[in-house]
Amino acid sequence: MYTQNDHTFALCAYKESKYLEECINSLLSQSVKSNIVIYTSTPNESITACAEKYGLDVFVNKGESGIGGDWNFAYNSTKTALVTIAHQDDLYEPDYLKEILSLLNRAKEPIIAFCGYGELRDGKKVYNNRLLKIKRLMLCPLNVKTFWKSKFVRRRVLSLGDPICCPSVTLVKNKCGASPFKNNYKSDLDWEAWEHLSNVKGSFAYTKNPLMCHRIHEDSATTELINGNERTKEDLSMYKKFWPVFIAKILVKYYSASQKSNSQGDKQ
Repeated sequence: MYTQNDHTFALCAYKESKYLEECINSLLSQSVKSNIVIYTSTPNESITACAEKYGLDVFVNKGESGIGGDWNFAYNSTKTALVTIAHQDDLYEPDYLKEILSLLNRAKEPIIAFCGYGELRDGKKVYNNRLLKIKRLMLCPLNVKTFWKSKFVRRRVLSLGDPICCPSVTLVKNKCGASPFKNNYKSDLDWEAWEHLSNVKGSFAYTKNPLMCHRIHEDSATTELINGNERTKEDLSMYKKFWPVFIAKILVKYYSASQKSNSQGDKQ
């Protein structure tokens, strides 16, 4: 039986973000309280000031660089059985942890637990744009609890793209192992991690309830990677894990087009 004492929000902070304090407040406002720790590879006065204001510890990654290195450092440094890698720009609804713990305690041998999500665009919460609707549709099989432990169903869900929002995920460390994120991907390292974990015996516990919001803005790493075409290359690499090359090339065209809604254009 997992409790809040088994959980840590590992908040990854990078450079100076005007949204960091808002994210911290959403974690402190959880209806079920747990541990909150800040991890960074770019220590600065802004991060230090936020941490001191709210009495949070900060740990600096001096090892492997890159997004994967930062996430693995945060993940490996936590001392609890459960960890949620929170991103500095995002917001969590007050009942996020409460519902995630409920999912974990209902699941058989949980590997990860995750939720639906919305987007923050220009300070407004968006739940029904085209991309979000497609991702909810992709995850429909996991609305059925029986399918949580099915490797076949999990892999079919992931074979069409990555509908799982990384900061919505809570990882069970004894099932996910050490350093679950590979640093050879810049954008799809979370998709690659879920693909690997989809072959592990256990459950992907899921609720469609949107319990957090992922912020979309022009300075985000995701937007930068899409605009730089890096994501298309990584998407093709991921599709090849599920499909023959000729099918993978067809799928990546449609998936890359859908990612364009990460720009400020697709708000409805």
